[in-house]
Amino acid sequence: MSGLTHFDAEGRAVMVDVSEKPVTSRVATASAHVVMQPETLAHVIAGTAKKGDVLGVARLAGIMAAKQTSALIPLCHPLPITKVSVDLVPDEALPGVRITAEVKTTGQTGVEMEALTAASVAALTVYDMLKAVEKGMEIGGIAVLRKEGGKSGTYERDAG
Repeated sequence: MSGLTHFDAEGRAVMVDVSEKPVTSRVATASAHVVMQPETLAHVIAGTAKKGDVLGVARLAGIMAAKQTSALIPLCHPLPITKVSVDLVPDEALPGVRITAEVKTTGQTGVEMEALTAASVAALTVYDMLKAVEKGMEIGGIAVLRKEGGKSGTYERDAG
């Protein structure tokens, strides 16, 4: 199981021991998007969705989700998150909503999973808020865009 840190020598799942790692500033940015019909996006832009403020509710859901990541993803460490921001931007060219989540901490392990969780739950919330109008929406583009801090340093996803 070389290279896989969540398995011991016998192949059993374990939580990684980060106690010997130095405390450093960590930040991760992740993305997601929700593709929908232009008519559905028009409800988002006009603020006429029956369930209310789609982007505002999805932003709050993403922030809340980042704080709950260790309860959702097995073997994730609970982290003292110092900042979560979730930006949702309507994009008529998609058509749909583009989501970017950024999470920061100062600790011994990174916040990639928290950023991915924030972006994913924000996307799921957009779907939930609009499913009465369109059930065929598609969620995609879930990816780590950038991470900083820790032994591995900075990672930036290629634009392609």
